Amino acid sequence: MKINSIYITIIILVIGLISCKKEQKPTIEKIATNVYQGTAISSEFDDAIDSLISLMTIEEKIGMLHANSMFSSGGVERLGIPELKMVDGPLGIREEISRNSWAPAGWDNDYATYYPAAGSVAATWNPDLSYTFGNSVGQEARARGKDMLLSPAINIIRTPLGGRTYEYFTEDPFLNKKLAVPFIVGIQENDVMACIKHFAANNQETNRGTVDVLMDERTLREIYLPAFEAAITQANAYSVMGAYNKFRGDYLCENDLMLNKILRNEWGFKGVVVSDWAAVHSTVKSLENGLDIEMGTPKSFNEYFLADKLIEAFKLGEISEAEIDKHIKRILNVLFQVKAINGKNRVQGSLATEAHYQDSYNIAAESVVLLKNEKNTLPLNLEGVKSIAVIGNNATKKNALGGFGAGVKTKREVTPLEGLQNRLPENVKINYAEGYLERYSKNENDQKAEVTLHGPLPVNKLDATKLEEAIEAAKNSDMAIIFAGSNRDYETEASDRMNLKLPFAQEELIKKVMEVNPNTIVVMIAGAPFDLQEVEKMTSTLIWSWFNGSEGGNVLADVLLGTINPSGKLPWTMPKNIEDSPAHATNSFPGDETVTYKEGILVGYRWFDTKNIEPLYPFGYGLSYTNFEISDLKTNKETYNINNLIEISFKMKNIGNVAGKEVAQLYVSNPDSKVERATQELKGFKKVFVKSGASEIITITLPVKELAYYSEIKNKWLIEPGKYVLKIGNSSRGNFEEISINIQ
Repeated sequence: MKINSIYITIIILVIGLISCKKEQKPTIEKIATNVYQGTAISSEFDDAIDSLISLMTIEEKIGMLHANSMFSSGGVERLGIPELKMVDGPLGIREEISRNSWAPAGWDNDYATYYPAAGSVAATWNPDLSYTFGNSVGQEARARGKDMLLSPAINIIRTPLGGRTYEYFTEDPFLNKKLAVPFIVGIQENDVMACIKHFAANNQETNRGTVDVLMDERTLREIYLPAFEAAITQANAYSVMGAYNKFRGDYLCENDLMLNKILRNEWGFKGVVVSDWAAVHSTVKSLENGLDIEMGTPKSFNEYFLADKLIEAFKLGEISEAEIDKHIKRILNVLFQVKAINGKNRVQGSLATEAHYQDSYNIAAESVVLLKNEKNTLPLNLEGVKSIAVIGNNATKKNALGGFGAGVKTKREVTPLEGLQNRLPENVKINYAEGYLERYSKNENDQKAEVTLHGPLPVNKLDATKLEEAIEAAKNSDMAIIFAGSNRDYETEASDRMNLKLPFAQEELIKKVMEVNPNTIVVMIAGAPFDLQEVEKMTSTLIWSWFNGSEGGNVLADVLLGTINPSGKLPWTMPKNIEDSPAHATNSFPGDETVTYKEGILVGYRWFDTKNIEPLYPFGYGLSYTNFEISDLKTNKETYNINNLIEISFKMKNIGNVAGKEVAQLYVSNPDSKVERATQELKGFKKVFVKSGASEIITITLPVKELAYYSEIKNKWLIEPGKYVLKIGNSSRGNFEEISINIQ
C-alpha cells in the first residue's frame, strides 16, 4: 500500500497540537485536600486515530495486539506509531532485560531507586505518601522511556501465607482503594500508564495458573472489587492486567463477566487490558471477551494466540476486522493519552536522584510499626552504652533483588547494620554476628496440595559456629539488637508459604541470645505475618519493619534512636495461629482445581472481630513513643439520608512527652442489620501530627453511601435504614470512642 506522506504528516501535526492541550492537575492542591482524581481518557483523539487505523494493514494491526519483545508490544514505524514499552515496578523500575529473554540487558544506566514495598506503603496509612511513591516512580519510568508501569498490585490479602503479600497493600477493601487511587494518579501525571493488577480475585500463588476461584456475588462486590473500581472510576487508570487464574469457570484474560460486563460496561473503562505473562489461552475468545494485548514468556512472538493464530482466524472469518479495530483504537488512545505518539511537552522524568531517595526514606519513615515497648527501652538511651551486639542475617541482607518477582538494580540499599554504623556515635562499638544462615534444601514434595511453598525449603537448624559467634557478641555487649524475619527469596511470587513459622531456626536463636543478654531488642523485617507468639513472650521490645527501600537501614536506625517517632500501623491482622485466619479456618485454601471463598465477606479483621477470635496483633495496630487521647466525639447531625455526608469530628490530644503522628481509624457497625454484616468495618481514617501536650480537632467525612451492602437479590447496593454505631480508635480493637446516628 502506497501512503501519502503529506497526509500522514498532517495527521501527526494535529496529534501533536491535541497532545499539548493536556495539563497536569496541581499537585499541591491534591495533597492539601487529600482528594485525588485522575485525568479521564479523552475522546479528542478519535478522528486522528480513525485516520491512522484506515492506513494500517491487517498484519500491522495484529502486530500491535501481542508482544514483540519481553516488555513491549508492536508499533507501526512507518505511521509514527511506537512500540508500547512496559516495565515492572512493585519496588521501583526493574533493570532493563534482553528483548527476547529474561537475561539482563547489561546496561550501565538502568540503576533505579529502590522504593519500599506496597505493604510498607499500606503501613503508613497515609494516602499522600502513596501519591509520593506513584509520582516518584512514574518519573523514573519516564526517564527510562517507558509508557506503561506494571503497578500497583491491589489484590486483597486473603491469607497470611500469600507469597505476594509484601507486594499487595492490605486485607481491607476501603484502605486498599484509598491507597490505590493516589498511587495511580501520581504515576499517570508523568505521562505513564498505570497498569493495575491482577484483575481480579487473584489471592494466592498456589495453582495460580489454573485454579478456578468461586465466591458469591456479594463477596466479590464488597471485598475483592472496590479497589479496582475506584482505580477506574476515580483514578482513571489507563490499563489493567488480567490475572492468571479462572473466575467462575473462565480464565480472567478471556472472562466476559469481568472484562466486558463489569470493567467496561459498568465502570466505563476505556483503556487497555494487558495479559499477565503467558496468561492467555485462546485467540478469538480472548479478544471478544475483552483482552487487548497478549504478553508472555520466551517463545517466538508469532506463536502467541494474538499473533499468527489471529491472522489465521481472521482469514477464516472467525473474527471481524471491526473487532480487531476496536482493540487497536483502545491501544492508540492510551498511547495518545500519555503523549507517546509525537507528544510534545511529554514528561522527561528523572532516575535515582537524591530527591527520589528522599521519597523512599519518607515512605519508610512512616511505615515502621512499634509492636511492643514494655519497658520503654525505645528510643534508645545510649548513656553508659559502650557496645551493641547487632545479630542476624537480616542486618546485612539486601532485598532490592531476590525471589521470583521483579526487583530493582540500585546503587543504594542501606542495610540495618549500615544504618546503625551511620547513626550511632563513634564511641559505641558494634559487635556484629550473622547468627543464622539463610539456607535452603530441595523440596521433594512440592506437588502435594498441603505444601504451598514450591522449590527450596528453609533449613530450620542453626549453624553451631554462627550461633556461638552470636552468643559471644551478646555476652560482650551492653545490649543486643536482633534483626530477624524473612526476605524476598523466601517471600516470593509463584509460591505461597507452608506455614507461619519463622524460617532458619530464628526463634531458637532469639531465645539463646536473650538467655545471655536480656537487654535485647528484636526487629522483624518481612512483608507478611509470622508466628511471633514465643518471640513476643521473650522480648519486651519488638519492632516490625518491611522490605523498606534504598534508605531502609537509615530509617530503622532513626526509629531506634528516636529521630523518628514510629507511626506505622499494621495493614493486616497478625494471627496467633494460621487456623485462626478465615481462609484456613474454613479449610478453603489453597483448593485444588477450584477454591471456594467460604468465609465470604468476613476477610481479615472482619472474621476475627465477628467470630471473637483474639489475634496476636490486630489490624491497624501500632504503638508510638508517646500516647494519644481521643475525646469530644460528635457528628454534624443525628439523622441522615442516603445522599448526605456524615462529618465526624473529635479532639486528639498528645498526652506524652514526644511529638508524633497517630492514625485515627473510623469503624462502623450496624447492630440491627437484617443481613449478615461484619461486627465492624473500616470506613475512614486520618493520620495527624500532634505536638507534645497539644490537641488537634480532626474531622473525618463519610458519605452515607459507604454504608451500603450489596444485595444479591436485587443486584444492587442498598443502605439499610436504622441505627449505626460510629467508633473512633487507634486500631480495630483499640481505645474506642463511640457515637450513634440514624439513617432514614
